[in-house]
Amino acid sequence: MQRLERVVIDVGDVASAGELHQLLMTALGFPGFYGRNWNAFRDAITGLVEMPEVLRLERWQQLVAALPRDAGWMKQCLDDMQRQFPEFAAKVEYA
Repeated sequence: MQRLERVVIDVGDVASAGELHQLLMTALGFPGFYGRNWNAFRDAITGLVEMPEVLRLERWQQLVAALPRDAGWMKQCLDDMQRQFPEFAAKVEYA
């Protein structure tokens, strides 16, 4: 299966961690058994799905304002993947 070129996710209206995980699961094609927590997110992006070439997170600052802790965990997971598996990681755009 060919890697997607670009996935855009609008995170600006997310009001809870549960909503954020559901949005990520749907947009990135995580399997139904996805655990909806940040350890599961890390596992999913590094071993369960192929990340797109570019992941654009629209209205990122609204997410940071609404859910600063979850936004931080998400960014940490994406940054860790970039450091550990640069050839498989998405280029993340925080827009």
